Amino acid sequence: SLPAESRPQALNELPDDSELLDPYVSSLRRRALQTRELSAVRSFSDGFLLKFLRARDFDVELSLKLLVNYQQWRKESPEISGCLSPSSVLGLLNTTYHAVLPQRDHTGSRVLIYRIGQWNPKDWSAFQVFRVSLMTSEIISTEIETQRRGVKAIFDLQGWTLGHALQINPSLARKISSVLSDSFPTKVRGIHLVNEPMFFRPVFAMIRPFLPDKIKQRIHMHGADFHKALSKFFSPTILPPEYGGEGPGIEEACQDWTNQLLQSETLLQQIASHPTADIAITPDESYLRGNRD
Repeated sequence: SLPAESRPQALNELPDDSELLDPYVSSLRRRALQTRELSAVRSFSDGFLLKFLRARDFDVELSLKLLVNYQQWRKESPEISGCLSPSSVLGLLNTTYHAVLPQRDHTGSRVLIYRIGQWNPKDWSAFQVFRVSLMTSEIISTEIETQRRGVKAIFDLQGWTLGHALQINPSLARKISSVLSDSFPTKVRGIHLVNEPMFFRPVFAMIRPFLPDKIKQRIHMHGADFHKALSKFFSPTILPPEYGGEGPGIEEACQDWTNQLLQSETLLQQIASHPTADIAITPDESYLRGNRD
């Protein structure tokens, strides 16, 4: 048996089919099936439960709490979680608003970029924009390496306007902060804001109180002169040139991720209707398979 202090780390490194994980999966399943808030759910696949166990380093109690929050969040936010269809927001995706970079960072984290200025609030509601984020989160949370190493996000706020600010009310701010902190099975390792204007601060002030201290400490504001600051957190080899790096250009990265979202339409609809089931990865989603081991 493993020493207590090394157990979570060692368990995180094991593959999904390791027998050492079975007691944790069984315990979480038993607890989940007995929990009143989850009474509508008949079954939980091993892969689904492992996402929550890895997100909380195999602490069954904390994993159960996260699972209850996730199901509750989905129930309370059907306008976001009920339709995970990339084609429904294709116009927004085609503006090169969002990318998941092809390479992970030096710690193994997935790196997401959101370019707020590409979102025209007259065309797309904050709910639709949030749905893009949820679709990406659902897909990458199926990757075992992402379950282990977490995600980092870069929000480019160039072009942020009053129109954007008016879309985000306290209720939506709470939903955003829930996903960042206690309602989604991903480890948020860092949030980096660049090009943030002064009048973004009131919106951030609305979200901030809902965030736990751990997440607050991982938020970095870099301003307009961000290239040098970002390079302290990310290797230039993975970042697009627009962000001081040597990787593929941001438009190419956005288009590639849009294509991968579109190829995952069936998978995402399956998650929207049966989130606790085993997901079946089709040949079109084989790019995921490379990240699952």
